[in-house]
Amino acid sequence: MAFVPVATGAAGRVGTRAAGGCLGLRSGKIQRRLKTILIPAVCALLPLLAVAGNPSPVDLVRDTTSRMLTALKDEKAAIDQNEGRLYELISEIALPHFDFRRMGMWVLGPYWRSATPDQRDRFVGEFQQLMVRTYGHTLMDYRDMKISYLPLLAAPDARQVNVRCEIEQAGGNPIQLVYAMYLTGDVWKVYDVLVDGVSLVTNYRSSFAAIIREQGMDSLIRQLSERNGASGR
Repeated sequence: MAFVPVATGAAGRVGTRAAGGCLGLRSGKIQRRLKTILIPAVCALLPLLAVAGNPSPVDLVRDTTSRMLTALKDEKAAIDQNEGRLYELISEIALPHFDFRRMGMWVLGPYWRSATPDQRDRFVGEFQQLMVRTYGHTLMDYRDMKISYLPLLAAPDARQVNVRCEIEQAGGNPIQLVYAMYLTGDVWKVYDVLVDGVSLVTNYRSSFAAIIREQGMDSLIRQLSERNGASGR
């Protein structure tokens, strides 16, 4: 259960009682009654804050996305002249919150285990560039649309969550955007992004596997490098 809706509801009930039926009570009795209601709620909140880290996954996604969209609007002219500026902004604002090594392990599956340390490092570097390019163009497409953040559906001690967003578009159903995140220490990291149910990570898994089977890991890394070096999407 997400904490924020629960806390808001509890605060609303306390406020209603204090303003209504409790008006005739002495101030000391009012304070004791408030303590009876509020102290258990605060005690329940503390472990949730410890697990969720600071900030919460929803706050992290909301704040990072807001900063990114603001930067994209403010620097639209610079980005139009030099696409590299788009990737610089993503590197500065969003990249620290993504775990590209975990993404690389997931997308390669069994081939990760058979890859050498050097191949793993080179693959993660090229795959990161590919994901940054894809993520950047996705944000550019949605930068002028309204984004709504849905309540977090996760257990209080969950270490993996999906932060769900809806992007409004004129004349059509909202676009469903999901950030799959996990807790490492007290920090939340993104390990996948889903757009209308399509995973940006697993979208590449079968095609990468086919290249590795037929041509080898080094060929896949070389093709990713060539793609990243090409202009356009």
